[in-house]
Amino acid sequence: MDNFMTQVKNLAQSLYPCSAQKLDYDMKLHILENTSVTCNDGTPAGYYLKESRGSRRWLIFLEGGWYCFNKENCDSRYETMRRLMSSSKWPQTKTGTGILSPLPEENPHWWNANMVFIPYCSSDVWSGASPKTDENDYAFMGSLIIKEVVKELLTKGLDNAKVLLLAGSSAGGTGVLLNVDAVAELLEEMGHSSIQVRGLSDSGWFLDNKQYRCTDCVDTISCAPTEAIKRGIQYWGGVVPERCRQAYEGKEWNCFFGYRVYPTIRRECPVFVVQWLFDEAQLTVDNIHLTGQPVQEGQWRYIQNLGIELRNTLKDVPAMFAPACLSHEIITRNYWIDVQVKGTSLPRALHCWDRSLHDNNRNNKTPPKGCPIHLIDSCPWPHCNPTCPTIRDQSTGQEMNVIQFLMHMGFDVQKMAQQQGMDPSKLLGMLSSGS
Repeated sequence: MDNFMTQVKNLAQSLYPCSAQKLDYDMKLHILENTSVTCNDGTPAGYYLKESRGSRRWLIFLEGGWYCFNKENCDSRYETMRRLMSSSKWPQTKTGTGILSPLPEENPHWWNANMVFIPYCSSDVWSGASPKTDENDYAFMGSLIIKEVVKELLTKGLDNAKVLLLAGSSAGGTGVLLNVDAVAELLEEMGHSSIQVRGLSDSGWFLDNKQYRCTDCVDTISCAPTEAIKRGIQYWGGVVPERCRQAYEGKEWNCFFGYRVYPTIRRECPVFVVQWLFDEAQLTVDNIHLTGQPVQEGQWRYIQNLGIELRNTLKDVPAMFAPACLSHEIITRNYWIDVQVKGTSLPRALHCWDRSLHDNNRNNKTPPKGCPIHLIDSCPWPHCNPTCPTIRDQSTGQEMNVIQFLMHMGFDVQKMAQQQGMDPSKLLGMLSSGS
């Protein structure tokens, strides 16, 4: 297969006009023509685009990067992470990685699509609809940025699309859940109802669970998930999908949590959910900080419990990929093709999902054989899946294997083996072989 892909690439390169020495793989920056749709600081928002003229598939990716929810933490974000609040220093080009890569060996099924990357510069989980005014120090226009980009892309070939996949990671993954219906409605209003709109939400399925240690809501990191969103939604003038708003009237913050908003998304907009069972951002807001010190027993139980809770919220999601790893974000990482759940990789699962949706449209309701799309690890600990991304010791930067990692986490092999009713050496053997 690899050899075949190399031949295809060589052929593509030799057929390309001889004057072009190198295929141009980069996405190019376009600042929005409608400059009233802005980043936090009032600079116009924009997007990166790499067209693929032979393809009728479009992938629009929403970048992640946390959020801020009051003047103090937005001011400090502006000082330390300005590119997430302003377009003034964005580079002219961007190289796509993972699912945005134009190389078939890095991106087996989507490499040929039209690629769009929308930088996150609204700090509002892609939900805001309020401009900068004399009263508001910052604009929060995340939901409007997405709509404006879609409108502009209709003049650049999107009008001829067959499939539009709205994807995103972290805050962008939550942004997908909050905006996929709105994008489909916008296209319908503009007379493009034949474009199939789908969602791919990576690492944006957060739980509004109780923190391991309760702390006051001072900054983004220490603030409990619900409290941060309750404050944010008011500060941003946040907009949530209409059907979810009706379900949680007066408590719209609920719509930022995957398991609550997902059931309200229209059936015409299928969404594929990708979520690590032990998500680092979730653990951070829950006040579990995995630095240097061994984890106490209470924390270890909390971490295992998180995996169980997440599994429960995902069990009715038909299309999803949930490995038992401690990590955050995957679809734009170069290792996204290596992680497997029950022997199936994520690109393969997405391909199977594509096929099942294609067959559904042709009224063939049986899923393709040997092509699973509901993939969730059943082993109970972080990194009990041997294909998880490499873990590094945060203090030394050294790579750790699963046993070193579990020891580092304060995992008591004797005790665990006793609980499972097995010999400690057998348990160690199973852990190191990843079974």
